[in-house]
Amino acid sequence: MSKIPVGVLGATGTVGQRFVQLLANHPWFEVVAVTGSDRTVGRPYGEGVNWLMSGEVPSQTAALVVQPTGLDLGIPGNPPVVFSALPTTEAKEWEPQFAAAGYAVVTNTSVFRMSPTVPLLIPEVNPEHTRLIPTQRRENNWPGFIVASPNCSTTSAILPLKVFQEAFGVESAIITTLQAISGAGYPGVSSMDIYDNVVPYIGGEDEKLQNEPTKLLGEVREGRMMTAPISISAQANRVPVIDGHLASVSVKLGRRATAAEAIDALRAWRPPSVVAQLPSSPKELLIYRDEPDRPQPRRDRDAGDGLAWTVGKVRECPVLDIRYMSLTHNTLRGAASGALLNAELLVVQGFIGGGTELSSNGHQRTAAAIR
Repeated sequence: MSKIPVGVLGATGTVGQRFVQLLANHPWFEVVAVTGSDRTVGRPYGEGVNWLMSGEVPSQTAALVVQPTGLDLGIPGNPPVVFSALPTTEAKEWEPQFAAAGYAVVTNTSVFRMSPTVPLLIPEVNPEHTRLIPTQRRENNWPGFIVASPNCSTTSAILPLKVFQEAFGVESAIITTLQAISGAGYPGVSSMDIYDNVVPYIGGEDEKLQNEPTKLLGEVREGRMMTAPISISAQANRVPVIDGHLASVSVKLGRRATAAEAIDALRAWRPPSVVAQLPSSPKELLIYRDEPDRPQPRRDRDAGDGLAWTVGKVRECPVLDIRYMSLTHNTLRGAASGALLNAELLVVQGFIGGGTELSSNGHQRTAAAIR
């Protein structure tokens, strides 16, 4: 069965490389085009890229000639879907142009996350938010559309908040993150700054942590985004850990609950049924650890191939109601893998794939068009 051709914008950067790596043997998608920096344009991807991932450059992508990010010459292979790992300035310029030209833009960048008609998606949290896509198309007169992934720090804290919102309601939260250095990209934070140190500042991160959860936990009503009325105070910190963002969260619930009730809610939670159709979603999505010293980045970040949430230390909070610790792998669940799951959701929901049916095993589509 044929796969859906896709392009990767900004494929030579670290997140772009992760997209290339994850897509190499994907059951639904096939990379047919890559764009990159001026230094690499016109060269085979395998020769031009400074490969920072484990293993070798996937052979099927290594031979692709790196294209400039633009529409003047078209995109080789005419993929209906592009994954964007562009720098912020380029994303602001090019992502709307790709949507206007008819592409489905699945972006990991921050530019349009809080745009009222752009779905900010985590399939396990808010798959119904794709109802914004018709509004986005209509208001912009686009045949294509943009779908965004949240910030990696937001991702680390959000799933327990979703569970508690469903079970008890959530009124406010205080979030403190301990964020890995890989979140700063490559070459990232200077070793002289991070070694034997904690840096209590990551530009723009506090604001993202305070704003993005209200959209993720909100509702789409009649094609309009209604953010959740939750007050959030956040502080982000860079710590000397390679991968894995750890969030320490205290929550004011809509109704009081004991720690035991909160833990029971986490263990009883099940993702939306559509998640079972996504080939990249892990079988065990939310892992609760009873040990008093878990989760830990080095021990827990790779759970579920880096796509699971590991949660622990749920206790009653003497100031608010409940507190917890939550961990995700920032460059997988919090970046490229999360965006890949969004694309899989769009296939299942029919926004990508032209309305054809899933195969009997649920792991392939035959179409290669946007609905």
